[in-house]
Amino acid sequence: MTITVDNAPPPPVLRHGGRVLPAVTVDTYNEELRDEGGFVGDRASGRAFRAILEDWRARLREHGDDPFGDTPTHEISKSKLDNLLAAGAPLAAGLVHTVVEEFAQELATVVRRFLQLEGWMGTERIVVGGGLSASHIGELAMGRAAVLLKGEGVPIDLQAIGNHPDEAGLIGAVQLAPSWVLAGHDAILAADIGGTNLRVGVVELNMKKGDLSKAAVLKYLHWRHRDDAPTRDEALARIAAMAEELMEEAAAQKLKLAPFVGIGCPGLIDEHGVIVSGGQNLPGNWEGDGFNLAAELASRLPRIRDHEPAVILHNDAVVQGLSEVPAMTDVSRWGVLTIGTGLGNARFTNRVRDQNVMKLG
Repeated sequence: MTITVDNAPPPPVLRHGGRVLPAVTVDTYNEELRDEGGFVGDRASGRAFRAILEDWRARLREHGDDPFGDTPTHEISKSKLDNLLAAGAPLAAGLVHTVVEEFAQELATVVRRFLQLEGWMGTERIVVGGGLSASHIGELAMGRAAVLLKGEGVPIDLQAIGNHPDEAGLIGAVQLAPSWVLAGHDAILAADIGGTNLRVGVVELNMKKGDLSKAAVLKYLHWRHRDDAPTRDEALARIAAMAEELMEEAAAQKLKLAPFVGIGCPGLIDEHGVIVSGGQNLPGNWEGDGFNLAAELASRLPRIRDHEPAVILHNDAVVQGLSEVPAMTDVSRWGVLTIGTGLGNARFTNRVRDQNVMKLG
């Protein structure tokens, strides 16, 4: 039996920043909660974690006991912290535990604030994504935050994103188009543009009877653009070059690419493909009516199977969250928080579901 969870009208075929998508309604996204200290979400971002680590290192340095010596905090990798947590000297492991605990407290506070928003009320589950969630320290912080929330009686299920965060922001792009638009094709191009990193990939659809639950990344290219500080035009040219390289790879493997490119990027996206706000961490000025990211990228890409590519833009947290659509058939209202340069957020309501599989398209 199929249960209609949201009675919104069918979505338009393709639309930038769409609120009604084939499988879900996007109830809200890119919420910018503020308090006296600034944006609430910044308290649970990747930068916040580093700030907490630096603060505790400074306290230890006053007594000559910083286990990281002269290494700058921003150069300490998540894998290094994971290793210290598992098998480091007592002081180093204790430092990492302390930082994780403080960050978990902040994450729990942020979750509480989101759940008080009208658009987030009734949320049954929150998926945590972003780069930090793929590390042991991130998992531990998330688990500790979940314990704190449950101990307070907050009825929320907090869990890590199912796909690796580096791939989730690409896989979710298949949910931006109705399955019938993708029928007859093997794969799509997708891009995940963040404040620090940029990824472009080929996502195989593996679609059967409209079911996109087996979509998976075949290959992706990664660029840490923050290290290179490119101009906007240089960044756009690099994205196009990465896409062309992957198109050649797909052709070599005889994959039929759909003339559709899904893009996730920070900020609030309007129906024309303009970043209205929230793109301040991208290289150059990407916000406002004077720049249309979707149109700029489309103009730089070659034709795909003799068709002009349709480039569809949405918020990166929305797209990363959409990768979880096949795993959310047991709940009606769910959200995503992505811990990256900032804290991305989106809340969804399933449009159609049944006992076994989400019906798409």
